[in-house]
Amino acid sequence: MRFGTFNLMHGRSLTDGLVETGRIWSGIAQLDADVLGLQEVDRAQPRSGHADLARIAADALGAEHAMFVPAVVGTPGEAFRPATDEDAEGVDPHYGVALVSRYPVLEWRITRLPAAPLRAPIVIPGPKGMRLTLLDDEPRVLLAAVVATPVGRMTVATTHLSFVPGWNVRQLRMVRRALLTLPAPRVLLADLNLPGGLPRLFSGWHRLAGVPTYPSQSPQVQFDHVLADRRRIERLGRVIDVTSPSMPFSDHRPLVVTVRGRW
Repeated sequence: MRFGTFNLMHGRSLTDGLVETGRIWSGIAQLDADVLGLQEVDRAQPRSGHADLARIAADALGAEHAMFVPAVVGTPGEAFRPATDEDAEGVDPHYGVALVSRYPVLEWRITRLPAAPLRAPIVIPGPKGMRLTLLDDEPRVLLAAVVATPVGRMTVATTHLSFVPGWNVRQLRMVRRALLTLPAPRVLLADLNLPGGLPRLFSGWHRLAGVPTYPSQSPQVQFDHVLADRRRIERLGRVIDVTSPSMPFSDHRPLVVTVRGRW
């Protein structure tokens, strides 16, 4: 089985600043993931040509099972409001996370995570390099699926945690509690905004790959993680391959982990 996570940065290229759906389709097809978690996903946003990026990803992977969940309605960094479950099928500009699966999904579960109550500095990438700015935090969302895989039923989830230090740790613990109510084994595919081994330290979950993924042009830090709960982890098998290929869009690189057999 191949698990992947990818922060799309709404599909924008750092080279030319454009969002091209064909480029996104080709990049995601290259990952060949059986289950893929996506963050910073646009739907009906003018900046990404009103495209449904989650649907493009599902088509690229030949996956029949996919779900997009907005964290906000509007455009981050401009004007937005927290999304609710009632916004899921709306036509307004949406921004959130998505989970795409080639395996049948038996159940979907959504858990909303509150935004930090303060502004924080964040580095914004662009064609002319990085710039530092103060931003209001956004509400976040955890999307989990109970999936029928070749090794049986399991839970796979994705989220994108806050960039505010400490608040992302609080959210990670909320994520862990929510996932423990779903069947094991459990895998989290996410941009946690926590570097290196910190997610393992704060969650107690097993880190399946240690590869820098950010910034995409010359990765120095791992913010993107594939974590597995230690409960019934033997059913997943052992890690046989880890890749983090360069993409023609986004400020992150994807992370793909292939598992086979037993630990």
